[in-house]
Amino acid sequence: VQLQASGGGSVQAGGSLRLSCVASGRTFNTYVMAWFRQAPGKEREFVAAISWSGSSTYYADSVKGRFTISRDNAKNTVYLQMNNLKPEDTAVYYCAGVAGVHNWRRSGADEYDIWGQGTQVTVSS
Repeated sequence: VQLQASGGGSVQAGGSLRLSCVASGRTFNTYVMAWFRQAPGKEREFVAAISWSGSSTYYADSVKGRFTISRDNAKNTVYLQMNNLKPEDTAVYYCAGVAGVHNWRRSGADEYDIWGQGTQVTVSS
């Protein structure tokens, strides 16, 4: 499975963006999926994760209530809807996935083994 992320851009504070990540292959519904982000000079940090069916989600405290992760297994796609964006949300956003696990609630970057190429999100004040 390979991942291709898109949807980044530049917005003003308070604006919205929707990121998409399309997966190749036929086993997308066996993957736990997540979004991470990395700002300049900072470590990659967890944003949100979603279970195989999409029925369960998990968010970092910094984005809870503003971001929504979802997936469409028929389209092999995971989304990140980002509302009320803040300048501190500026980062490169990466989608990630892992299969063959029992626990979907994963927030460590080392717990995922496939990664998209990243898409830049810039929020100006």
